[in-house]
Amino acid sequence: MTIRTILVDDEPLATQGLRLRLEAHDDVEIVATAANGREAIRAIKTHKPDLVFLDIQMPGFDGFSVISGMMEVEPPLFVFVTAYNEHALRAFEAQAVDYLMKPVDEDRLAATLDRVRQRLAEKRGAEEAVLLKEALAEHAPEAAEELADAMPEGPASSRFEKMINIRDQGQIFRVDVDTIERIDAAGDYMCIQTGDNTLILRETMKDLEKRLDPRRFQRVHRSTIVNLDLVRQVKPHTNGECFLVLDSGAQVKVSRSYRDVVARFVH
Repeated sequence: MTIRTILVDDEPLATQGLRLRLEAHDDVEIVATAANGREAIRAIKTHKPDLVFLDIQMPGFDGFSVISGMMEVEPPLFVFVTAYNEHALRAFEAQAVDYLMKPVDEDRLAATLDRVRQRLAEKRGAEEAVLLKEALAEHAPEAAEELADAMPEGPASSRFEKMINIRDQGQIFRVDVDTIERIDAAGDYMCIQTGDNTLILRETMKDLEKRLDPRRFQRVHRSTIVNLDLVRQVKPHTNGECFLVLDSGAQVKVSRSYRDVVARFVH
């Protein structure tokens, strides 16, 4: 699997240095370079790369403006490369794969590329599964139905977040959604419960629901979302309500309005 890559930096020496470090990775192919944000947007739209190493502070369009300019096309993966660490929060909020400091450390670069490979493998696997299902649906409908039953975690799941970046107490936490047990709403703030930790995220529940796979994360109360994979017991209560007992031992009430969620536990 070749990683088609574009380097974007207004400093030629920085571009040259990164190019030299990338030569150690045989699967990385540099298809273009750009010296500013406008050139970067044109190069990305022309070459459709898998990965872009992107400087932040450049004349004209900065790195964040480049990402904003990708709204009309399917964006590549971005890795920010900069001499300034104060932009780290915005970088992770922009869903960048990583944030590298100049001069780029070789070991750190290798770790970043491993993450890029994993992301690309997941994306390409999902795309191949979609093509297979489309072909089967046209030529062998019965086989397509069998495949759908055998792949409950199919391509649709790739649309949803696997990691969520949370700024809490002046730090950035990268939370694996698999570890999230429940989410409690408090106005425009979400309390993310991971069983042994609680983090605060400024976001509405409606927006957060769009980022999580509904086959796993379901609202069970007006102000609570639960990871159904971490439900260990269902305890009936009065008036059609019930409690879900989670891995941590916490109990969450399911209101009558959301009792259909419980039905999936009854076979």
